[in-house]
Amino acid sequence: MTLNLRLAAALCAALSLCALLAVPANFPALGGDARLTLAVFALATCAWIGTPIDDTYIALGAGLALTATGVISSDTLFGTLGEDTVWLLICAFVLAAAVARTGLAGRAAAFLVGGARTVRQLVHLTTAALVVTAFAVPATSGRAALALPVFLALAKALADRKRLVVMLALLFPTVILLSAVATLIGAGAHLIAVSVLWEATGDRIGFTQWLLLGLPLAVASSHLAAETVLLTTTRRADRAGPVRVTAEEMQRHSDSPVTGPWTQAEKRCALLLATVVALWCSEPLHRVSPAVVALIGAVVASSPALGTVRLKDALRTVPWSLLLFMAATMAMGVALADSGAAGWLVSGLPADVAPAAFLGVVVAVSTAAHLVLQSRSARSSVLVPLVIAAAVGAGVNPVAAALASTAAAGFCHTLPASAKPVTLFADVPGVPTYTPRDLLRLSAVLAPLTALLVLFFAAAVWPLLGVPVTR
Repeated sequence: MTLNLRLAAALCAALSLCALLAVPANFPALGGDARLTLAVFALATCAWIGTPIDDTYIALGAGLALTATGVISSDTLFGTLGEDTVWLLICAFVLAAAVARTGLAGRAAAFLVGGARTVRQLVHLTTAALVVTAFAVPATSGRAALALPVFLALAKALADRKRLVVMLALLFPTVILLSAVATLIGAGAHLIAVSVLWEATGDRIGFTQWLLLGLPLAVASSHLAAETVLLTTTRRADRAGPVRVTAEEMQRHSDSPVTGPWTQAEKRCALLLATVVALWCSEPLHRVSPAVVALIGAVVASSPALGTVRLKDALRTVPWSLLLFMAATMAMGVALADSGAAGWLVSGLPADVAPAAFLGVVVAVSTAAHLVLQSRSARSSVLVPLVIAAAVGAGVNPVAAALASTAAAGFCHTLPASAKPVTLFADVPGVPTYTPRDLLRLSAVLAPLTALLVLFFAAAVWPLLGVPVTR
């Protein structure tokens, strides 16, 4: 569908809904605030789907409209910027800038990937390295940019085996996207989901609990995806030959040493990062907020005496547009819940739906949502408030439903424009990479596999970890 057709269809749908909501006789159970919220929500969603306007601009306009009409207060709108999840993400980006400045990522990649002797070992060692980066670099686009030099080094070493290079080009964004669920800071969508869940139900998911629930899923889905990419992109003959990636080849694509003695800056940064991650993981013991821990780490990482990056340089790496988008969509989620609009939207759903069937529908819709809404954060902004309201009505644990929806929405591999990491690795100058046909072939196999895996975790694994399907 062309952009003009998508715009026309989205605009017609939004205006038709607004016209229906404007008539008081329609939907008598809806109050005035709920009608305004649904109208703004519909217009924002259709604008996200059908227009090239920046997602953040649309979200800010929607938040402003809800504030100007009195649906939410200005304190609610501006207060979302002070949420601890926003501060957590800001400080995590400062820490990531310090790590990138020292070159620790290159050393880790050379250490892990250099041990591969077969194609399958190379694939799974690369996957393990990419999963680990979720703890050091927030947001999938930042991890993709950090991993690109590693891919270029591998592509150079395997230049005479084109099919393996194409396979690796597909492997990197696939694992980056699916492994984001490992940590709370893995994607902005996670922070939106946690904030909406807290506002709607009072249930809070901390860094440690998310790690406990998300890391096993990230490891399982990443290695499942790695095997799927390997089998769908290469032939048996391609996988038969040995591989050897030397440190010298990795060094040619790194500005900092990948072997040899560690510098003092690298030692300080590694110690700081390990300390921060350890404090995040031990939150139940010391009760210090992850945002406070991250702020302490960011201050140390940018300090004149112990730091490896200047604060003003690190702050330039923070995606301020994403933070504003998160704040505005959090406010939209509050409006949906407080006005009663979310509850009304799901009030027509049957109350006797089996919990497994409910989760199956949530996972299926969330997995397919990237075909309509390309922004991962926008998908969570639209889906999570509705999923939480529907879960409460169906007797399903809203925490399990929100987590399942957010995890399933991490699949966005069907088109080159479906996610920034996919776009980045689809066009690497001088290196053979994948085509849209390769993506479609992978998605046809990987989409149902990841959806079933998320459903399995929600129904069988997470209940063992303290998140039952029903309340």
